Amino acid sequence: MELTYILFQVAVALLAIVAYHVYRRLSYFKRRGIPHDPPHLFQGNLQGILTKRHMHEIIGDYYDKYQESKLPFVGFYFFQKPSAFILDLELAKHILIKDFSNFSDKGIFYNEKDDPISAHLFNLDGPQWRVLRNKLSSTFTAGKMKFMYPTLVSVADELIAVMHEKVKQNSVLEIRDLVSRFTVDVIGTCAFGIKCNSLRDESAEFLTVGKRVFLDKRHGSFMSGVMQSYPKLARRLGLVRTPSHIQAFYKRIVYETVALREKENIRRNDFMDLLIEMKNQKVTLDNGDVVSGLSIEEILAQAFIFFIAGFETSSSTMGYALYELARHPHIQDKVRAELEEVLEQHDQQFTYESTKDLKYLNQVICETLRLYTIVPHLDRKANKRFVVPGHPNFVIEAGQSIIIPSSAIHHDPNIYPEPSEFQPERFSAEESAKRSSVAWLPFGDGPRNCIGLRFGKMQALIGLALLIRNFKFSTCPKTADPLVYNPKSFVLAVDGIQLKVEAV
Repeated sequence: MELTYILFQVAVALLAIVAYHVYRRLSYFKRRGIPHDPPHLFQGNLQGILTKRHMHEIIGDYYDKYQESKLPFVGFYFFQKPSAFILDLELAKHILIKDFSNFSDKGIFYNEKDDPISAHLFNLDGPQWRVLRNKLSSTFTAGKMKFMYPTLVSVADELIAVMHEKVKQNSVLEIRDLVSRFTVDVIGTCAFGIKCNSLRDESAEFLTVGKRVFLDKRHGSFMSGVMQSYPKLARRLGLVRTPSHIQAFYKRIVYETVALREKENIRRNDFMDLLIEMKNQKVTLDNGDVVSGLSIEEILAQAFIFFIAGFETSSSTMGYALYELARHPHIQDKVRAELEEVLEQHDQQFTYESTKDLKYLNQVICETLRLYTIVPHLDRKANKRFVVPGHPNFVIEAGQSIIIPSSAIHHDPNIYPEPSEFQPERFSAEESAKRSSVAWLPFGDGPRNCIGLRFGKMQALIGLALLIRNFKFSTCPKTADPLVYNPKSFVLAVDGIQLKVEAV
């Protein structure tokens, strides 16, 4: 009886400690006098996340509510994690560029021991991130992109052949699915040296698993909130984010590929070759330190994020671009005219050099990424206390989480007049020069921008160029207007885009 009483007292004491800690967390901004919305106990300011509301809607509504306040930031609770929600572009520039050394970390959960696939470049912090970024920086140079270019074009040619076959059978196509198959085949070839053949095989494993990554969850919202709110604690507890079937698939593919290439001395001059080279060589950093090559777990994580990021962002961008071009035939005609002019200058050949001349098509891609920002926000964390210039009462404390609402910034009418309208002219050299450099953030900015942005844009540009040259896209009764986004997906995703397609 006495033992039961003691255990009861211990349990009550622990609950009191936890309750006090949660209370302190959820009153963080109130104690500091920073404007914020009252948080939900578990979801913070993310009420309805992954059920009724998608992240872009939540971020956008919060930004719209406080943007006119002219404050540098307001408080935002990402589950139970207090975050500085940035409203001022000049402060965003300090965080991303000017004072990057103080904001180089993200503070996102990863667990290299129990969930090695989560310890990729996008998530890592501190020295681990710096070393890995340095190792991988040579992977996405212009020279490497030029080398992968012919492979990319060959997959694009296969896409055009498949499209011609499908158009003969039915003029209305689900275009989002088709461009997903294109990017899967490109990434599968360039990253793994594997011919996925998803353009012709509708049950291709690479495509099926790739789609599940953004929808399948290992845990419910409560445990996801724990990992987001308390990443260090979650790591100590050995929590794992990646679903077991996702881990098993990529681990099998990567480990088998690496073993076979090393045993047979196979070289394909693709992304996997570059990772294997790094596995077997030491790297000298800028400060003179020498570090060992990549481990097999690091290869797994980088191959995983390269595939997922390249597959989803590029295919979504292509799908949304075709949707807007179908709704704006005069813009589509202008893109097609530019294509013919550029190809005439390059002997009717799509060369790496010719893509640089497709300036208007590049503007279309930039405007698509603005209007349909795939990832809703950027995460950062302060390493040291930072007083906002010009606002002495607004302090970002050491360890403070930061949210830069890129998708909301892209829809701010003070930055982009008529933000819901599709206007590629916004990204002419003259118009771009009028805006802050951090007013367009689909790939982030500064030293921690997306390392694969050059590859992603090249993939989307080639795919769109060949599609527009060979086909005319238009809306039809099955075309959704407006598009309906899937609230269960963290990225901006739709279940399909139906367009009428005719061969040119």
